[in-house]
Amino acid sequence: MVKRLQLGDQQLDMEVCNQDWMSALPEELWDIPLTHLAIPGSHDAMSYCLDINSPLLRSESDLFRILDGLFSCFTRPVIFKWATTQDKSIEEQLAKGIRFFDLRVAHKPNDPSDDLYFTHVIYTHLTVLKTLECVAYWLNSHPKEVVILACSHFEGMDDECHELFISRLKKLFGSKLCPRKEAVLSLRSLWASGYQVLLSYESQLVARHPQLWPAIPYWWANKQTADGVIRYLEWNKDMGRPECFFVSGLNLTAPRAYIAKNQKESLRTLTFSNWERLREWVEKQKPGSDPDSLNIIAGDFVGPLPLCSLVIALNQKLLPESSTQRGKMY
Repeated sequence: MVKRLQLGDQQLDMEVCNQDWMSALPEELWDIPLTHLAIPGSHDAMSYCLDINSPLLRSESDLFRILDGLFSCFTRPVIFKWATTQDKSIEEQLAKGIRFFDLRVAHKPNDPSDDLYFTHVIYTHLTVLKTLECVAYWLNSHPKEVVILACSHFEGMDDECHELFISRLKKLFGSKLCPRKEAVLSLRSLWASGYQVLLSYESQLVARHPQLWPAIPYWWANKQTADGVIRYLEWNKDMGRPECFFVSGLNLTAPRAYIAKNQKESLRTLTFSNWERLREWVEKQKPGSDPDSLNIIAGDFVGPLPLCSLVIALNQKLLPESSTQRGKMY
């Protein structure tokens, strides 16, 4: 069932629940490598809980930092509405069907604790470990669902901080962590071993820890229109798909000049106004091993927009024709 969401003159589909879509896939797909399945992903997955009063990231420019210090009453609302890419909690995103999470991790400046937070220009209210505890708890209730956690950026973290964080991740997920030496990454093989978490870690420290996977390529267009994003993704497809996991990002990016000129807009309005064009493109894609096939497809506002159902449905194209006649998949 699909609900309708009204946005101005445009109607958009509300996402249905896909909390067990992997276990509901036809048996014909259980032995296909995960890298050949179509998997829904969440770009900047934790930006739904940004703290508008938190410090700016160290990597922001000095000029922007000065402007924010002088005119925070203006800059902070603008930052908040353009840095927010999601509006559902991580548990809600899991229930919608998201299985790839873009997680940007950092340590706050001048914070004497070893707490880590998620980031997108500013920091989140929620800490990393508290959030991932929710993921681990959810997985306990859904033993045949597999998630890919892509940890990256790591601003303000030294080697000691990394090692402490990694040790806590190992303790938290334990036997659910799939080691990168695992040869066959199909649903059937993962279920047989009890693995539910692939932990991608954008750091050279991966070499020290067999429980970690290297950074996953993310095709980021850095464009503010659907057509610009699609042209970029089609160019990458023409170059051929990577051998392992990779992400096609549907997320739009607005330059600061555009933001300054369009003060009534937000990333949400920009994303929704471009959605129908992105939807049309997604529906034409296919998973699999062909050079132009896709794997993970990630986007913004994966709660109100029906990205998950669209991406999951692409897996029908992997079924033999006789199987597709038996009925529609989730």
